[in-house]
Amino acid sequence: MEIKICGITNIDDAINACTCGADALGFIFFEKSPRYVSPETARHIIKRLPGDAVLVGVFVNHDIKTVKDIYEFCGLDLIQFHGDESPAYCRQFMKHALIKALSPRIEGDIMIIKDYPVKAIIIDSRDSGLYGGTGKKSNWQLAAIVKDKCPLILSGGLNPNNIMDAIKTVAPQAVDVNSGVEVAPGRKDPKKVKLIIDVVHAIKNNSLLKIFAKAV
Repeated sequence: MEIKICGITNIDDAINACTCGADALGFIFFEKSPRYVSPETARHIIKRLPGDAVLVGVFVNHDIKTVKDIYEFCGLDLIQFHGDESPAYCRQFMKHALIKALSPRIEGDIMIIKDYPVKAIIIDSRDSGLYGGTGKKSNWQLAAIVKDKCPLILSGGLNPNNIMDAIKTVAPQAVDVNSGVEVAPGRKDPKKVKLIIDVVHAIKNNSLLKIFAKAV
């Protein structure tokens, strides 16, 4: 079991997450997100990080060249597409470095998973035109089905109060936490970050599959 702390916007939150043992950090490059971070700021943060947390860039309907440029500029390890990117779009990138977010509402919505050439699928929730970070719980029942088809990262409204229920219900390979450990959009609560990482790592040794591993 692995954990990614997403929506990192500042060095203090990044260092705290690394110190607490986050397996991965997420930087959101979608300008309409309240957790947007510029490539320049992300690069500055990344250069000062301790440890070896995997660095994930989150993109929403960006053009291909922009994604590749930011990936190289910031020295990212993985790319996470969180918008309406098609399988054909995703084929322009390396499968072993790619994560795709989906927000299924019915079981038929997950049939497209097989078409995506990705390392893992992340199940999140959408609301009012937002592509994530809504604080609302995703569909755990559908997520459990996805887990049997593809490596799964569970997201959507996860926090220290429900993380154990989420893991028990879905048994994902990894979890992605954002608004559930914040004091305000883009500002993490250090105590909540430590608590949720400790909970996840308490069962980490039971997971053999490593999603958040550096691409080679």
